[in-house]
Amino acid sequence: MIIDMHAHVVAPPELYAYKAGLLSHRGAHGKGNPGVPAARIEEFAQQNIAIMDSVGTDVQFISPRPFQGMHSEKPGKIVLWWAEAVHNVIAEQVRNHPDRFQGVCQLPLLAGEPVTVAIPELERCVNELGFIGCLLNPDPSEGAWTTPTLDNEYWYPLYEKLCELDVPALIHSAGCKNERETYSEHFITEETIAVLSLCKSQVFQRFPTLKIIVAHGGGSVPYQIGRWRAARFNQMRNNPNLESFDQSLRRLYFDTVLYNKESLEFLFKIVGTDRCMFGTEKPGSGSAQDPATGAWLDDLKPVIESIEWLTEQDKRLIFEENAKKVFTRFKMPAKV
Repeated sequence: MIIDMHAHVVAPPELYAYKAGLLSHRGAHGKGNPGVPAARIEEFAQQNIAIMDSVGTDVQFISPRPFQGMHSEKPGKIVLWWAEAVHNVIAEQVRNHPDRFQGVCQLPLLAGEPVTVAIPELERCVNELGFIGCLLNPDPSEGAWTTPTLDNEYWYPLYEKLCELDVPALIHSAGCKNERETYSEHFITEETIAVLSLCKSQVFQRFPTLKIIVAHGGGSVPYQIGRWRAARFNQMRNNPNLESFDQSLRRLYFDTVLYNKESLEFLFKIVGTDRCMFGTEKPGSGSAQDPATGAWLDDLKPVIESIEWLTEQDKRLIFEENAKKVFTRFKMPAKV
């Protein structure tokens, strides 16, 4: 089975028109009704299934498109209403195609507010809609950097709830209003900060069953690992009980949303194939064709299969087994 654990909902424009309305009236007209016709939700689900079939993907774990999350918008209630609307669309696609889709929610974190504000929607998605994981945006301020890093106790109530519900969190930044970065560049910045803050923390000692996946191959960290190894070695001279940076890094999981063979191969060598799981974000940022070959950059299954030194067991771990181990709520429906 080929499980793509990092994918985003393909939804009709009627859903995003609802978002535009929320931003326009800022909640003055109430929550309203998104009014997305069931037929249109199914039409766009079929478009996604056709893409999946074209590249041999059996199941996608679909979540809201992060750059649409508008975490820093005010008042916060419109962010919560938007998250609820998107999650309901995802839930309908999952209900209609439980053998092809599984739901992952985006935590509706709000800039400047406690992390607990997102917990009721997380509980609804898991307990009522049957979702199996969540996206965690480490910068709800969307480029203002006013939220504590992930090692801070600010995040502890969320970590406690994730352990209680037994759902993993995929670290995935969202929008960015900082003129120094596009939202896609901001993804890598925040994922890098997330890895480094968690690796220096006591989070996994405090929450030993917490499951964290880092999107886009871990930001820049695996490719700059010499710098972080050096820093940890110097710290270990004064505190020999510290674990190595490589040991800290292996407390995390990583996806394969990297669009070239060399980076994928390096990631597997640095963190191990037992810590990596197949993700493509297809369709998404990597949906472009190489003009030299005509290949789609986000058609990653053949790229991974072309890495000569990977064993069949390595490939099983990447394509299926790691996702099943981490997303313990994932259950394929019984075939009739």
